Amino acid sequence: MVSVGVSRMGKTRVVFVDSGAKVNSSYYSNIVLEKGLLPDIRAICRHHRWTLQQDEAPAHTARKTVDYPKKEHINFIEPHMWPPK
Repeated sequence: MVSVGVSRMGKTRVVFVDSGAKVNSSYYSNIVLEKGLLPDIRAICRHHRWTLQQDEAPAHTARKTVDYPKKEHINFIEPHMWPPK
């Protein structure tokens, strides 16, 4: 499984999920977002405003994952507005 961020400003590197990893809230928040996508997004967007959009994958809907952008002061689309898987 892979994850990537895409916008009109550019794209992140592809984040590969470790073979056999259980992609739960902790893995998604700590590995995919914090160590994978967010450093690239911040470098690409610099001082421009950006918004994180996810879908309804189970790791995205967990309370800890939904709270993560709020805690990190990341503008994101609220879960009730997410597109389906």
